Amino acid sequence: MSNPGPNILAERTDRRKLPIGIQTFREIRTENYYYVDKTAYIRRMIDEGKHYFLSRPRRFGKSLFLDTLKELFEGNEPLFEGLHIHDHWDWSVRHPV
Repeated sequence: MSNPGPNILAERTDRRKLPIGIQTFREIRTENYYYVDKTAYIRRMIDEGKHYFLSRPRRFGKSLFLDTLKELFEGNEPLFEGLHIHDHWDWSVRHPV
C-alpha cells in the first residue's frame, strides 16, 4: 500500500465538522460546521403558509429550524451570507421574536 503523503492529512484537517448535538444556527454558521441550506423552504413557508405543525421524530432538526427562523426574523444578516435567503430577504425590517 502506498503512502498518501502529507498533503492528504492537511486536507483532512480543513474539513468542516458535523454539527452533532448543536442546536443553534449561530453556532453552526460561526464555528464552520456543515450546514445544508434549506432557507429556500423557509422563504416559501413564509410566503405561502399560514399555520404549521412541526411533527418530526426526535433529533430531526426542529429546534435548529426554529432557531434559524429566530435569527432570520431578528435580522442577523451576516449569519445568512452565502445562503439562498440572503438575497431574498428585506434585512432592513426586524421582527420581534
